[in-house]
Amino acid sequence: MVTTILRLPIVLSERGRSRSSHYNDIQQGLFTRPVTIGLRAVGWPVNEVATLNAARIAGKSDEEIRTLVIKLETARKTAA
Repeated sequence: MVTTILRLPIVLSERGRSRSSHYNDIQQGLFTRPVTIGLRAVGWPVNEVATLNAARIAGKSDEEIRTLVIKLETARKTAA
């Protein structure tokens, strides 16, 4: 299975958020943590970005988003 990893500028564009707001969302559990793709490079799986954007569009509450983030990050561990 091939998964595309999106770098920060694309993720910010997809989300319509600033860099500081994006990292604040991660701290608050409202977005998944990045995956390491190199010594100084991180990114986010495209499916996670799309899923979280869809949840926001659907009007999910912050608590529902936090639960979704936990599920997405757990799925990363079982995918390998």
